[in-house]
Amino acid sequence: MAWAVGAVVLVVAAVIVPHLFDVGFRMRLVAESAPLFGKFRLHAGPGTAPALVIAAAVVLWGPALARRLPFGRLVALSSAVLFAWALSLGTVAGWQRFATKLSGYDQYLHEVPGARADVGAAVRDFARRIPDYQPDSWTVHVSGHPPGALLTFVGLDRIGLGGGTWAAVFCTAVGASAAAAVLLTVRTLGTEEIARCSAPFLALFPGALWLAPSGDAYFAGTAAWGIAALAVAAVSRGRRAVGFGVLAGLILGWAIFLNYGLILIGVLAVTVLLIARNPRPLLSAVLAALAVVGLFALAGFWWLDGYHGVVLRYYQGIASFRPFAYWGWANCAAAACAFGVAGAAAIGRVPGVLRSFRRPLLGTPAALIGLVTGAVLMLVAADLSALSKAEVERIWLPFTVWIAAGGGMLWYGRGIVTARAWLAAQAAGALLVAHTVLIYQ
Repeated sequence: MAWAVGAVVLVVAAVIVPHLFDVGFRMRLVAESAPLFGKFRLHAGPGTAPALVIAAAVVLWGPALARRLPFGRLVALSSAVLFAWALSLGTVAGWQRFATKLSGYDQYLHEVPGARADVGAAVRDFARRIPDYQPDSWTVHVSGHPPGALLTFVGLDRIGLGGGTWAAVFCTAVGASAAAAVLLTVRTLGTEEIARCSAPFLALFPGALWLAPSGDAYFAGTAAWGIAALAVAAVSRGRRAVGFGVLAGLILGWAIFLNYGLILIGVLAVTVLLIARNPRPLLSAVLAALAVVGLFALAGFWWLDGYHGVVLRYYQGIASFRPFAYWGWANCAAAACAFGVAGAAAIGRVPGVLRSFRRPLLGTPAALIGLVTGAVLMLVAADLSALSKAEVERIWLPFTVWIAAGGGMLWYGRGIVTARAWLAAQAAGALLVAHTVLIYQ
């Protein structure tokens, strides 16, 4: 409970502190609703009623269903509910805002026509076009990510799913599938019971506010499935272990070409292998990931060139004057808005797991907190890099979804009333932000 209260205090402090300084300081934050990226505006819309209904349904019936549904159905239902929850929250400000978020001048879809005309040239010239102030510099979101993100939207366009609406639905759906991937990972490494306890917390993930829609939702879902495949490899033997190791490597290899920050997913991958106490899948996974790197290199894009270019581009823009003295800790407040008070309470369980790490975690409920530990380490590393000053409530979705799953530990071995209380707190926080902050991308 203390960690949950601490998270609330941190968020309140991050909201108040900018107003203790002058207008110049607040302008340098480039976030009117700091620590979140958006602006304060009380509003409601077509998504309000569905969001309230979904929240009430999960709070009232989610824990009971989590205990009695067949596990496969529970996994599918959790992702379906998360998709509906995200879609509802994403349309509180109106359907048009949801459908056009990814088609603005600074977004991925802006560059699709040019890239589609010559995909090979787009990949070959990708790193050169990252820095700003060139006639053909990539737009903000394309320049800030490796070419895999842009290529995904080019692919959607080529199969007839072009435009902002299809892109928004695709990203939201893949992001919502992270719930299924996380549940399967938790059951594989922990127990089915603790995975069942996590299901309602994933279905009501507060970070759904930034799933609908954002490219980062797609990145989060992709990375989660890579980790799920690695978990299966880590507890398997023979061809099955090799096969899932290769699959994990291919997915995670693709993930680092969607988002440079997902190189940190390696921390969670190592956590999985430590929980399983089995390093063998590392070989097949790394070789498969290197194959993805090699294919991009043959196509003309070297990941490190892109990374150095994006660091340059980052400090050519607003990051050069956003103060790390504020964002260094306010980022954690923004992340707390995504994983919620239940996620914060789960982080409070981490020290206990670390103290007992000599004991096996595989096949125990504590494996879930082991995964939360890995996610927290990724988050801390990303924060200390100073390459994420603001907007992390969206950017860190690949990390925060794992922390939110830790809410399952809060009612493990306890009654449904406990689960309902924590779920109500999760929903209340998400609904408050959805109706008081007009979220930017």
